Amino acid sequence: MTERSSQEPGPAPRRRGRPARRTAEAGPGARERILASARGEFAEHGFDKVSVRAIARGAGVDAALVHHYFGTKEQVFVAAIEGAMAPVLSVPDLVGTAAPDAVGQVITRRFLEVWEDPATREPVLAIVRSAVNNERAAAVFRGLLTRSLLSRVAARIQGPDAELRVGLAAAQLVGAALLRHVIRLEPVASEPLEGVIARLAPVVQHHLTGPGPQDEPGSVHHSDPLSGS
Repeated sequence: MTERSSQEPGPAPRRRGRPARRTAEAGPGARERILASARGEFAEHGFDKVSVRAIARGAGVDAALVHHYFGTKEQVFVAAIEGAMAPVLSVPDLVGTAAPDAVGQVITRRFLEVWEDPATREPVLAIVRSAVNNERAAAVFRGLLTRSLLSRVAARIQGPDAELRVGLAAAQLVGAALLRHVIRLEPVASEPLEGVIARLAPVVQHHLTGPGPQDEPGSVHHSDPLSGS
């Protein structure tokens, strides 16, 4: 074997900074794997006991890549919520295009359909469990729901008590979903979806557009919260 010529270049010097990613990190879908790992970790261990390193390990990436995509653990949690709740967060747009007397039906159907499909139900459940068990997680969850869902629907509904109306409608739907899919209370759990929608939609409609307790019986005119009249 001949000796390497003194003119032959040696190995390229190692660059400073972040080391090259592993193949799994550099491949497509890294961000989605991180979010899936985060939802699983938050669901199993709760917000406090989850670390960025654990999320990274579950996704097969380096912790630096998690920080690169999302920043802090709280920001990972927000991104996981937004992804899991995406179908529900589209409700304000549906309200904007629905007839005033159909908003209860539209919202109820969209919300319950998310819970009926295991592919969308499990990520939502993972987030809800984390929020129920930890105040920091609850604060993040509450902020997202208020900003991206409840306030936007309330702006469509209008009226001085719009936020209360929307909150009560949400409580009705969340309670029904939890009884049906988490507590599995019968006969709510086994009632066909269409039957549940038929019974809940008028109640949600009443919360959103029905007369409030300040409206006296026999009043000639009730304001229409959707029209602002």
